[in-house]
Amino acid sequence: MKIKSALLAAVLSFLTISTASAGKHWVATWATAEQVVEPHNCPPAPGLENNSIRQIVQTSISGKEVRVKFSNEFSRGPITINAAEIALAATAGSSSDIISGTEVSLTFNGKKSITVQPGKLVTSDPVKFPMGTRENVAITMHMGEASSTSVTGHPGSRTDSYLIEGQGSDFSNAVKTAHWYIINAIEIKAEKKARAVVVLGNSITDGRGSTTNEQNRWTDNLSRRLLANKKTRRVAVLNMGLGGNCILNGGLGPTGKSRYPRDLFQQEGVKYIILFEGVNDLGGRGDATEKAKQIIDVYKQIISEAHELGIKVYGAPVMQFKGNNYYSENHEAGRQQLNQWIRSSGYFDGVIDFDAAMGNPEDPAQLNPKYLFENDYLHPNAEGYVRMGDCIDLKLFEK
Repeated sequence: MKIKSALLAAVLSFLTISTASAGKHWVATWATAEQVVEPHNCPPAPGLENNSIRQIVQTSISGKEVRVKFSNEFSRGPITINAAEIALAATAGSSSDIISGTEVSLTFNGKKSITVQPGKLVTSDPVKFPMGTRENVAITMHMGEASSTSVTGHPGSRTDSYLIEGQGSDFSNAVKTAHWYIINAIEIKAEKKARAVVVLGNSITDGRGSTTNEQNRWTDNLSRRLLANKKTRRVAVLNMGLGGNCILNGGLGPTGKSRYPRDLFQQEGVKYIILFEGVNDLGGRGDATEKAKQIIDVYKQIISEAHELGIKVYGAPVMQFKGNNYYSENHEAGRQQLNQWIRSSGYFDGVIDFDAAMGNPEDPAQLNPKYLFENDYLHPNAEGYVRMGDCIDLKLFEK
């Protein structure tokens, strides 16, 4: 009888664990858009090869089991990660310090090291790693083979990373650089109701004008509001902004029309998409009204693919840029044409109208002067990013 009782208890325990696991899924709590890093943004001396780098990120929703993605998608040669660890960071980036006792080694198919070929993305094995909401997390990589001139990364991290010689763990005298390299995403095993919103954007989403190591982009402010709201507290925010990015042609990094399948649809747990691009297309050379038509075609394609996957898509009209060298009557006409379509076409599941929230009361075609970063009449300052995060209706993310 005791044997039967023990066997029954074991079976019931297995079924309970299996049922609990069956209701969970992977959701990205942090991710970044990547590109081949421009020469002036590449890793400084001593470089990556045979050295160690610690990078800080701030996640959104909490979790107890995590895995980390590393990317070599844009580099010309292979990279070798000899070992990697994840830990809770002591700050949001202003120091390299980690919280003692939180460091956990990462493995790849059970091994500490992995070589990643060009064009490839790898995911670590899941590990137990409890972290709260808006947690500061440090990812440390001890590199083997790795170029410092052909590197996959995210130039506009707005967060310091720390680089030392050798395979060590003492970063007290590290070289600082405000860029991310190779790290791509952190995912958590979450309950069924957890989900993510992912934003396709340019430098305004990337956070130009925000404060280094303070994590105060508009997406960060949106994340904090979502977490504080009972109905949206399990919604992660994934920032896929790239500085200087265009949807159609030119600009910095892969174009929006080429990168959206990866940056939007390959993120785990996505339920919502925000499309907030176009200013660099409209402000460049050529007829802005024709570019507006082409942007609309790309948006229609993204919306169609998203809806097939059950993902809602919200459009964000292009914000004002009068006063910037992007501005002309033709450029403004293109902006108005695109914005009118976003607001009234019916293609989107909702509209997030940053343009209406950020305008100068005396001249709606211009950004409100109190939100200007370096008076460039294009990028908001930290106060402006707060305003952008605050103007979003959280009901868009309740269902």
